[in-house]
Amino acid sequence: MNEFQGKRIVLGVTGGVAAYKAAELARLLIKAGAEVDVVLTTAGAQFVGVATFQALTGRRVWQALWDERMDNGMAHIDLTRGAAALLVAPATADFLAKLAHGLADDLLSTLCLARNCPLLVAPAMNRQMWENPATQRNVAQLRADGVSILGPAHGEQACGETGAGRMLEASELFDDLYASMQAKPLAGKRVLLTAGPTFEALDPVRGLTNSSSGKMGFSLARACVEAGAEVTLIAGPVALPTPRGVRRVDVQSALQMREAVMQALPGQSVFIGVAAVADYRPRQAAAHKIKKGPDSLALELEANPDILAEVAARPDAPFCVGFAAESRDLAAYAEGKRVAKKLGLVVGNLVQDGLGGDTNAVTLFDAAGAHVLPPADKSEVARGIVAHIASLMEKRHGQH
Repeated sequence: MNEFQGKRIVLGVTGGVAAYKAAELARLLIKAGAEVDVVLTTAGAQFVGVATFQALTGRRVWQALWDERMDNGMAHIDLTRGAAALLVAPATADFLAKLAHGLADDLLSTLCLARNCPLLVAPAMNRQMWENPATQRNVAQLRADGVSILGPAHGEQACGETGAGRMLEASELFDDLYASMQAKPLAGKRVLLTAGPTFEALDPVRGLTNSSSGKMGFSLARACVEAGAEVTLIAGPVALPTPRGVRRVDVQSALQMREAVMQALPGQSVFIGVAAVADYRPRQAAAHKIKKGPDSLALELEANPDILAEVAARPDAPFCVGFAAESRDLAAYAEGKRVAKKLGLVVGNLVQDGLGGDTNAVTLFDAAGAHVLPPADKSEVARGIVAHIASLMEKRHGQH
């Protein structure tokens, strides 16, 4: 993926032990196509040296306010010109205080005052420093000034204590930075998704399931957050981390998924049924492990509820999006599903193109016809789907 292709990011690093995460963040940004200019404070250099950031970024590291390498002597101004964002990670309590009060006694703090790009900070400090009323006043002032505060997280700290103040991980900062730079066509909208397989128990150790990885649904949840939505994700049994900013509810069976969906449904603007819900479940699960016996074993199955159809049939139904994973005749089956269930959109794909993998190739079926999205990583495909959903909702809003 090249999320930051053609973007230049200024990364400020202050004096906290979490500076090692800034090195990993720089690596992730470079890998995603960004150009990264690192501005290292004197204290920051005590934790991670110039050579590390220079090797990772392939660019010179900036430290001195009076750096003579800038021809006009205006590094404190020119470094942010043309940059997509200025991110300070870690941002110590001292640096947050300087920002809140407009102090500018080194290159990084001066850059923050003279910038013409968005400013984001990732606090990193001891829990008592974070909870101190002075720090909280400073953070509130920075928010009021339009500075984005990323984190902090709650967890084990370098001092041995546990609490709020731990800097977000590099991958989390990467996601938050990317999200901050995206358009927000779903701002003010609430989105409910299902993802992954369901597991229908035969006995305490066995069950009926499928090979859905949940990656498409989780990618869609992240894309909806990037687009500004409030997102709830009902997830079947998958081993995937929860996307940043997403409320997650874990379930096992189709009946549990239906119950969770109906509980979360009131007030939702969009429902996206991505999960590969089992069509059938055992009529009765055995209380104990089924022992090996005859050469054959008959199972009696009964139909699971059609969660998507039930939601779409409600008088207060949100905008409903379905998925059709087919092995053949994709257009006929997907369009048939859209019409039969009265859905606003159906995302269709052939199982050989996407099930369980990291990439996908989909076709979007709506009232205007079929729209093909090119094969891509599931994250990129998800962003294309969300953009299409937003455009359909905008059209529907304009018709009312």
